[in-house]
Amino acid sequence: MATRVLFVCTGNSARSQIAEALLRERGGEAFEAHSAGSQPAGLNPLTVRVLAEDGIDVSAAESTHVDAYVDAPWDYVITVCDRARESCPVFPHAGSQLHWSLEDPAAAEGDDEQRMAAFRATREEVRARIDSFVSEIAAD
Repeated sequence: MATRVLFVCTGNSARSQIAEALLRERGGEAFEAHSAGSQPAGLNPLTVRVLAEDGIDVSAAESTHVDAYVDAPWDYVITVCDRARESCPVFPHAGSQLHWSLEDPAAAEGDDEQRMAAFRATREEVRARIDSFVSEIAAD
């Protein structure tokens, strides 16, 4: 059975969407990944662009409110921003809750290239964390 993972952020527009997409891509069938936000803000277009650079199409993804997932069984609930960690509801059916403090690329200022640089940096940090996470789960 696949390891069920929920990534939680505030807006579910960038960090959690990137984490979900990368876990789906790098974890394969061993994982079932989802993402949600405490205040869903819609998918950031730069999230779509930065993942497309890796050949991952998330253009049809939607921001989902965390309440839709509270009562579901999860092996891991991973908050990916400090604000979400503080406001995250209790997941009564979660095996483990983890926290990854990631900078919000959506808050980056500047021209298009500067903003894309922030999204690329987040993508690379998330990729490293996902690879480590997948390795740890596979080793168990």
